Amino acid sequence: MAVHNAATREIVYKVAYHGPGMCGKTTNLRFIYNTLPGRQVGNFLVLDTAVERTLYYDFLPVVIPLDDDYKVRFHLYTVPGQAYYDASRKLVLRGVDGVVFVADSRGDRMAENEESLAMLKRDLTDVGLDYATVPLIMQYNKRDLANVIPADLLTEKLNERGVRSFGAVARDGVGVFETLSAIADLVTGRN
Repeated sequence: MAVHNAATREIVYKVAYHGPGMCGKTTNLRFIYNTLPGRQVGNFLVLDTAVERTLYYDFLPVVIPLDDDYKVRFHLYTVPGQAYYDASRKLVLRGVDGVVFVADSRGDRMAENEESLAMLKRDLTDVGLDYATVPLIMQYNKRDLANVIPADLLTEKLNERGVRSFGAVARDGVGVFETLSAIADLVTGRN
């Protein structure tokens, strides 16, 4: 949960990007890192395997200064999408303040999206959080490809809570900051 440090005048929130393998979670963080000025981002820690899949997690700290001399720091994490990294996902999700679920829009990926969403629900329960109440944003990534799943079908199958959703092309930055802004608003209570 959020950590408030009055001495440093800083509040830290933890946000996890969750979704099936190769859906674009790391690509979201990489775009944020490459776009924001250096004073707003820390070091981007990426732990990939030889085939560029997240092995343990990715981590990117992002700072947003507020008007009252407070800083809001978001610790952005990705979780590995493969089922066999169960312990790693749970470790990252422990104490999370918000989740971005990144769905892969490619036409043949609906089963993986649904499986990943089911894993998210189980993992949150296992770390003492309730999927029904954790701040959540849906991102439908890879919208630029041929043969994508229609957004209304993704919403019907994945967005049972009716949370905000964004179409995205994370590689090009489309929808990346809209998604980040929406989850930031939710976890800070501004929305």
